[in-house]
Amino acid sequence: MALPGSGQPAWWLQLLSLAVLAGLLERCGSARRGALLGWLFGTAWLCGTFWWLFISMHTYGGLPALLAGAAVLALAAFLALDYALAAAAAVAWRPAGMTGRVLVFAAAWLLAELARGSFYTGFPWGAGGYAHTDGPLAGLASRVGVYGIGFVAALLAGAGGLALARLLAKGWRTGRQAATAVQPAGRAPRLGRGDALAAVLVALLLGLAWALPVRGLPTGTLSIALLQGNIPQEEKFQGRTGVPQALAWYKAQMLAAPQQLVVAPETAIPLLPQQLPEGWFDDLAAHFQAPGRALLVGIPLGGFREGYTNSVIGITRGDTAYRFDKHHLVPFGEFIPPFFRWFTQMMDIPLGDFNRGALPQPPFVFQGERLAPNICYEDLFGEEIGRAFRDPATAPTVLVNVSNIAWFGDSLAIDQHLQISRMRALEFDRPMLRATNTGATAIIGHDGRVQRLLPRLTRGVLDGQVQGRNGLTPYAAWVSRLGLAPLWLLGAAVLGAAAWRRRART
Repeated sequence: MALPGSGQPAWWLQLLSLAVLAGLLERCGSARRGALLGWLFGTAWLCGTFWWLFISMHTYGGLPALLAGAAVLALAAFLALDYALAAAAAVAWRPAGMTGRVLVFAAAWLLAELARGSFYTGFPWGAGGYAHTDGPLAGLASRVGVYGIGFVAALLAGAGGLALARLLAKGWRTGRQAATAVQPAGRAPRLGRGDALAAVLVALLLGLAWALPVRGLPTGTLSIALLQGNIPQEEKFQGRTGVPQALAWYKAQMLAAPQQLVVAPETAIPLLPQQLPEGWFDDLAAHFQAPGRALLVGIPLGGFREGYTNSVIGITRGDTAYRFDKHHLVPFGEFIPPFFRWFTQMMDIPLGDFNRGALPQPPFVFQGERLAPNICYEDLFGEEIGRAFRDPATAPTVLVNVSNIAWFGDSLAIDQHLQISRMRALEFDRPMLRATNTGATAIIGHDGRVQRLLPRLTRGVLDGQVQGRNGLTPYAAWVSRLGLAPLWLLGAAVLGAAAWRRRART
């Protein structure tokens, strides 16, 4: 969650809103009422998170404003069903003790976040953990990842919300009225020695996890140039305007940059190789075959028979064949889900069904560094990026994101995507380079801090240096082998135990 008028996350606001939800659930007398409350909370929150989808559908897609707004609301309401189920479970299976209630609330929230990020190809944009990129929980990213941070935040918020509910209940009612308002079973949640001991133990474990160092060492330094063409989205694929602008400006900057590594954004070259003017690529290939030079640039590849891919190609001395194909495609943008072609046909947006790349794919090796590209919103899926870290000897030393989110105008999407990349840097202890069409083009250090940043919606070149890193964070070590399974098991185990104890009592 972000402060009004600011794209920066507010960790305390995320905790506060979640605490309010936990407190309100304490006053729910049935799972059905809890589900309604969770659904309303999730719908409102998600609408505020990705309202900018309206811009792509209405401004650039030509969809009537009413239909575009309804589509955003429908998507938020659908995804909020995960939070409705979580809230219903938190009410139906809440134990008598305070610690148990807090654990059940946090586990239910964790499972809802995992479900939103996994089912129907996943859309985890704005997951709660991203609000803590700069907060006191940021140090946990390299241990438990963004979903683990969300779980810890839910523990803290659940404890605060439960305490708030008890205080309000005591202030409004006394005696038996207060007890029945907080817990329909007839008793307020108890606070015993076990609860206090659990709170102390959790605090010690969190402090220990935050204090343990992440062991990584620098591998080398590269001078870099990140290109931001700022080609207007409505012109980007137009043959008389955006296409010649892109071909001329990007080629000129690629050839003129004195830095070792040049990175251009997603579809910086907006044509298939076979559609380019004759000889257009020859100058680039010859230039970056010189010693100590390398290029990564976004371009569509393929043909009618074999299908198309959203790709990045790399050129350096001795290697003109590097290719990375986007694996995690955008629903409605890069593939059309079944039964929804009627919806996409209502918009004037160049859409298609792209082929998926493999997972994982080898990095681009240059000057001893292993550069791992990801395209656009692929960097939301840390568990997929993490697949490349299974073998420390071949793990990436630098992460590279190439994007074009000009579809969403000058909106919070730019700020949110920057926070997502910063979280990946924290999780893997790796620098992240971002080359985008309209922003945010940035150099992010391995500690998640933005070192250099181009102004959004401007045309320019961001130059600087990047220092690669080796070693594995605890998160990289376990997510590369197990994916998100440990978090799924944690949430399911807590809720399963709560459900079993509830059934045993009845």
